[in-house]
Amino acid sequence: MPCRGVRGATTVEQNEREEILSATRQLLALLIRRNGIEAADIASAIFTTTPDIDAEFPALAARQLGWLEVPLICSHEMTVPGSLPLCIRVLIHWNTTKTQAAIEHVYVREAKRLRPDLSKLPPVDWEELEEWIGEQMGG
Repeated sequence: MPCRGVRGATTVEQNEREEILSATRQLLALLIRRNGIEAADIASAIFTTTPDIDAEFPALAARQLGWLEVPLICSHEMTVPGSLPLCIRVLIHWNTTKTQAAIEHVYVREAKRLRPDLSKLPPVDWEELEEWIGEQMGG
């Protein structure tokens, strides 16, 4: 079975632990739901943040969603003048029979500017998404 890359990004308004975790959970939930990703099929995931985010590891959000056996790592993005601040990115390595063209990457909030060509999601019902996240977290 091929291993495919699934990309996504989001932003936060402040470098605060709960905001980082909430935004990352929402991003992961959208990626999971848009693509039908099961944790057992994930080879690994890399999370990066811009250097202005350091209040929490975004990978913790994946653990909160049940990715207990998935290898995860966090790192900082390069500092490039004029780049998008307060940004969290993820690259999921996913074992799937889907073609690369069939994978839906997710860019939300201000991160839509990074890949406008991939940011054509239908409107997100954030309240319903939070309910789904709560169910995944056992709440």
